[in-house]
Amino acid sequence: MPVEMNQQIARRIIEEGLSAHNLSLIDEYFDPNYIENQFGLKPTIAGMKEDFEFLYHAFPDYHLEINDMVTEGDKVWLRMTCTGTNSGGFMGQPNGKSFKVTVLDTLRFKNGRVVEHWGVPDRFHLLVQLGMLPT
Repeated sequence: MPVEMNQQIARRIIEEGLSAHNLSLIDEYFDPNYIENQFGLKPTIAGMKEDFEFLYHAFPDYHLEINDMVTEGDKVWLRMTCTGTNSGGFMGQPNGKSFKVTVLDTLRFKNGRVVEHWGVPDRFHLLVQLGMLPT
């Protein structure tokens, strides 16, 4: 699979899928046997959808913006900005506070499908902005 194709698929997953709250792209672009390496995420496609449904409920305006993308071989590295407002309840009652954090993701592709994912969201900064940790 050409490097450019993997990059186009990664962009589509983020922009038309996860940021648009359109989880059907997970079925289209994730291999059923993919490997999840991000701490705290469920390891199956059904689990991934549950995790995102939770985020969409807690942060109805959840959005990812791609800042940088580097592609080499079968991997795509992304640096993104993730934003949202706690209006649905996250680790407690909704508090109306917003966040803006950096997320670093790596996707490994095989035959046009994501077969492995690593993610590093800035969870501490997220919790500080939502008033759940001291500054």
